[in-house]
Amino acid sequence: MTVTHDVRRTVSRLADGRQIIYFDDTAEAPARTAVDSRELGPRAAAGHIRHDALTGDWVAVAGHRMHRTFLPPRDECPLCPTGRGSVPSEVPDADYDVVVFENRFPSYAPVAVDDVSAPEGYLHAPALGRTEVVCFTSDHESTFAALSPHRVRTVVDVWADRTAELGADPDVAHVFCFENRGQEIGVTLHHPHGQVYGYPYVPARTAEMLARATEHHARTGRLLGADLLAAEQADGSRVVLTGEHWTAYVPYAARWPVEVHLAPHRDVPDLVALDDAERDELAHVYLELLRLLDGYFVGDDGASVRLPYIAAWHQAPTRTGRDVSRLLLQVMSVLRGPGKLKYLAGSESGVGGWVTDTRPEAVAARLRELAR
Repeated sequence: MTVTHDVRRTVSRLADGRQIIYFDDTAEAPARTAVDSRELGPRAAAGHIRHDALTGDWVAVAGHRMHRTFLPPRDECPLCPTGRGSVPSEVPDADYDVVVFENRFPSYAPVAVDDVSAPEGYLHAPALGRTEVVCFTSDHESTFAALSPHRVRTVVDVWADRTAELGADPDVAHVFCFENRGQEIGVTLHHPHGQVYGYPYVPARTAEMLARATEHHARTGRLLGADLLAAEQADGSRVVLTGEHWTAYVPYAARWPVEVHLAPHRDVPDLVALDDAERDELAHVYLELLRLLDGYFVGDDGASVRLPYIAAWHQAPTRTGRDVSRLLLQVMSVLRGPGKLKYLAGSESGVGGWVTDTRPEAVAARLRELAR
């Protein structure tokens, strides 16, 4: 299962000064020397963040994103290599393996404008940080699940690379790597891609998970994530897949119609800390998990329904709670049946009172059945 891996990293700049990084895992890949010929003007600055006094959450105000690209025609895809469509794209080269660039419409950026005049007692700050796009492949028609294990291994290295670099930025308090797949989730570009956010604060859900982990560690001396994994492994009824280094399971209190957690067996705080063997196996286990998820629902025509999902890497904040945090991938879907979506209506959106329509044990059993 070992993946022999060698990735060439090339850093360049787009016409407006934003950074672009090529990660090439193909031995014969040419040097990335193409120049962005577009006339873009100055790079867009991020806006600001406002503190919600009722909940303690921070909200980014990014008014310039109202007019960002939305489901463009195939020949105007900004994530395809330049030359494959009718207009130059965000990627100047004629091809690429994996590429990362700063978002043209950033929620957080190294340049931010805080022009708020707020009443006394209201908190606000510039939305400094980073918002990046990760293109997994130059093939517009592909998906993450269709990538080779070799390519997924590259993506894992890219996630670790971006976590390390953004985490070293003094303006970044937390790094979040994620993928949205499917129009039902709200994607605005069909090209297979994910994103990396470098937040100037620790987001609410991460802060909540960190508080629970800190309390558990103070009380038991153990990591909460490790104890949860051990409990799932011992029970077994919600375990979906297991390998030498990773286990996938449906969480005991799953919120979403289809939700799976993928956890490493070793205690690591983030993607950077994964060793080569763990990264190698992750490439295979994650692809197998996505294969099972894509077979979970069957339509009236007997064909499998491609599952829309959010894949979210939960990792330690950059400078706090690293001794009690444990890496975890959460894959979740709003689909509760072919053509049926789970809406976050009154209870969930109003007061955060979640109601799930399916027993987690039944979801796990269905996925194990597909693994046979």
